[in-house]
Amino acid sequence: MTLGLFGKPFRNIKKQQLINSINNKGLEVEVKFTIGSTEYVVRRGMKPHLFEIMKNGKLIDQPGSVREYQLQLENQILKLNYKSFTQIVILGNASFTPFMQLSTRDRREVIEDLLDIQIFSTMNTLLRDRVSDNKRSLTDVTYSIDLTDEKIEVQEQYLLKVKSDIEKQIKDLKSDIEVYTESYGSAESLYSSLTAEADTLLESISTKDKSSAKMEKVKNILSKLKEKTKKAESRVNFYDKNDNCPTCEQVLSLELKADKIQKTQVIIETTSNAISDLNGEQEELQKELQRITSVQQTINTTQNKLRDCQTEMRMYQSNIKDVEKKITDIDNQGDGGDGNSEKLSNLRKDLTIYQQKKKELVERKEVYDVASAMLKDGGIKSKIIKQYVPIINKLVNKYLSALDFFVNFELDEEFNEVIKSRHRDEFSYASFSEGEKTRIDIALLLTWRAVAKLKNSTNTNLLILDEVFDNSLDVTGTDELTKLLNEMSGANVFIITHTKGDVLMDKFRSQIRFEKVKSFSRIAP
Repeated sequence: MTLGLFGKPFRNIKKQQLINSINNKGLEVEVKFTIGSTEYVVRRGMKPHLFEIMKNGKLIDQPGSVREYQLQLENQILKLNYKSFTQIVILGNASFTPFMQLSTRDRREVIEDLLDIQIFSTMNTLLRDRVSDNKRSLTDVTYSIDLTDEKIEVQEQYLLKVKSDIEKQIKDLKSDIEVYTESYGSAESLYSSLTAEADTLLESISTKDKSSAKMEKVKNILSKLKEKTKKAESRVNFYDKNDNCPTCEQVLSLELKADKIQKTQVIIETTSNAISDLNGEQEELQKELQRITSVQQTINTTQNKLRDCQTEMRMYQSNIKDVEKKITDIDNQGDGGDGNSEKLSNLRKDLTIYQQKKKELVERKEVYDVASAMLKDGGIKSKIIKQYVPIINKLVNKYLSALDFFVNFELDEEFNEVIKSRHRDEFSYASFSEGEKTRIDIALLLTWRAVAKLKNSTNTNLLILDEVFDNSLDVTGTDELTKLLNEMSGANVFIITHTKGDVLMDKFRSQIRFEKVKSFSRIAP
């Protein structure tokens, strides 16, 4: 039964040991049952492997793994796990662990399963995962906030430094502009002064052309006068040296020669005076022309200075424009370029997002804390268990009385037993004989069935008692248990015995005998 439904043998052996050693294959178990109007068939086998669940003749699709398929069978169909099944449906001596021999944790698991409150444990398990995830997320987002805060601080400091550097750059550039502007003003002032000086000098040589023309005219006159004087002197020399005319060979008289010489001397004297006057005028003109030349040289020098000054002024204007452009470019960058302000803005947005996420995670943590407190063993489950503990104790004592075992049996909310005799002596489960322990185990089994039916978590008509009658129960215990079993209306009770078949034969309506033939078990005819 347990192999078919849970894939586990009831006895403390390995599954492989269930396979017949003769053929070493072909193990298959089929369990049929109904829940309401729905019929289920569970098939499980080894060599070959088999695990199928049929619902009303149709195969239920298997999920990703055998484990998930088994959980689907236990949680959605049977509403029982292996531990609860062996406390409600099967009671045996072989390897069965009675409720009273289970650990506190296992006792709680069985009770929670019976009371259908294991969902709270499942929820608590899921909640722990969510709490863990939330804690991890909270740690991560806190780290992100701290990291982003540091990045913002670094970025702000960087931008402050950039701003300071920019302000210094602009200040220095504006100082350069002031220097260039001042230099330009000085150059402009010098240019105006030189222009005025040049104008004055140009005005002072406005007679240059007239003086030059006059000088040229004087030179021409002097040249003509000198030529005239030269000819006159040549004529005087002729009359001094010649007595005859070279052309006609006539004799030149002394009176003629003296007259000619005298007249020529007058011409020479007149010409010499004119030349002397003209030489004086020429000297004056020469001085004037030299002055004009000197002034012209000064003008040329001034004009060169003006050109240099213009070049400097253009240079200063160009420098001013370049610096102004640099200032404009720096102002347009604002943050030193590379989108540093945008980076800071994005970091602040990220920080806001992280802070909002942290707020949500903190609020979620508060909700989880409340839920955790409710889902812990001392929460909702404890309150539900507290309501059922009196009922459980009442039922156990009822069944113990029916089994002719008169003690006061009580379980507390931690499922620890307190057993008192009629004389109020306290006992533990371990202090009783095997027969008395069996009575307690049976009373608890019947109690769990009653509680499960009452809670509607599990309502089964199947009860299997494996070798319960064989060793532990005396005649009185056997009779009382038999009476109880016969009073269970609508129950399918299976008694497995190896030694008391004859004793029990008359106490139940039917008997199934098994025999082993050639190492194979079969129903006896």
